[in-house]
Amino acid sequence: METNKPKKAAVPRTPMPCQPPEERRHNFKEVALGYTREMAMTEAGRCMQCKKPLCVSGCPVEVPIRDFIREIQAGNLDAAYRIIKTTNSLPAVCGRVCPQERQCESKCILGKKGEAVAIGRLERFVADSYIASTACEQVTGTNACAMPAGGRKVACIGSGPSSLTCAGVCATAGIKVDVFEALHEPGGVLIYGIPAFRLPKGVVATEVNGLRQTGVDFHLNHVGGRTVDVAELAREYDAVFIGVGAGLPIFLGVPGENLVGVLSANEYLTRVNLGRAYDFPNYDTPAAPGKRVTVFGAGNVAMDAARTALRMGADEVHVVYRRTRAEMPARVEEVEHAEEEGVQFDILSAPLHFNGDENLRLKSVTLQKMQLGEPDASGRRRPLPIPGSEYEMATDLAIVALGTRSNPILLQATPELKLNKRGYIEINEETGETSMPGVFAGGDIVTGSATVILAMGAGRRAGQTMVKRILG
Repeated sequence: METNKPKKAAVPRTPMPCQPPEERRHNFKEVALGYTREMAMTEAGRCMQCKKPLCVSGCPVEVPIRDFIREIQAGNLDAAYRIIKTTNSLPAVCGRVCPQERQCESKCILGKKGEAVAIGRLERFVADSYIASTACEQVTGTNACAMPAGGRKVACIGSGPSSLTCAGVCATAGIKVDVFEALHEPGGVLIYGIPAFRLPKGVVATEVNGLRQTGVDFHLNHVGGRTVDVAELAREYDAVFIGVGAGLPIFLGVPGENLVGVLSANEYLTRVNLGRAYDFPNYDTPAAPGKRVTVFGAGNVAMDAARTALRMGADEVHVVYRRTRAEMPARVEEVEHAEEEGVQFDILSAPLHFNGDENLRLKSVTLQKMQLGEPDASGRRRPLPIPGSEYEMATDLAIVALGTRSNPILLQATPELKLNKRGYIEINEETGETSMPGVFAGGDIVTGSATVILAMGAGRRAGQTMVKRILG
């Protein structure tokens, strides 16, 4: 029977060193600086090495958490990295952007009476410390899978976290993988959606290059449903994986959303991140300017947009949310970082309409104060308007961050795919297979907007099924 060990539970969680807020709000360098070796050893020493590690049950890709932390404790970072890579194709990414506090760390036994082991920070430390030149060497200690053999091949449409993970599983098994990406750079949401101050572009490039060294080929500027046809790929390849994400933004549905200066977070972040607008004049792809910026929504994307707007030169940034801070879906760390940097939060407020000038440019938004009523279907208390509480807020740039829907381009071009009531691809939950035999899907095109690690979990399940069927 396992018991807590007070001497370890009493050791405080090792803080993550960060750039000072007054500095980082003016640059796109990574906010969290990462553990030193000494910090990592101290934090790893807090792990109790449970006989039945509950933390693994909270990880969508089932990283052997106890085992890799044990290797950190012993100072074997190469072994720790190989252990992580047995199930996680993108550890340097996951260590930065996954909501570990809601997943693996939420199951940690130390968290029952204190602070959980900082699993995500340790994963990042290991990945950053030991990214070897060949992905197959990282996983197996050999170069055995660098040259796929046997003529078997799979296609992945999209190059976000689900497709990259699926590609990694198949390539490591010796299957040739072709990835078709609509944009001019691989990485999907990891590149166009997540700002460099949270996920440096070089980290994503390193992970992608690791896949290239296993024989994965990336074909850019190939749009699923236009220049790439699912049915044709299904005839040409042994299996096909669809991981195109859900890129159609959801808007507020209030008057004035067509004014110049109102745009989706998807568009804004894509222009800044993928277009490198943050690196002007080296990249001459300017983003929509704004001095008084208002962001609608309170998820991680909203925090990314608000913090990006500050760095792009805004004098003032407000996050407007119709519930309270306690209901915000964003990670606590992201909300805290935003507040430290100067983002202002207008809670219990909802937009009624946007107001423009004579040139149809946004000049303000009319808001209404809200109060919380009984819980709705989401389990959160329903926001209700307070009559007579309307007020106006000056703003010249409004960014709507309410989530996304499935992009219809590929779905409309592939009527053979069965969709659910929400318009997403319906799959076999255990295998990831769609209604088209040999065609699999995962990530946001199946679940709607979700986390990177959940998308990776879907890609891993589908990849494992594809490998079993192809290789027997």
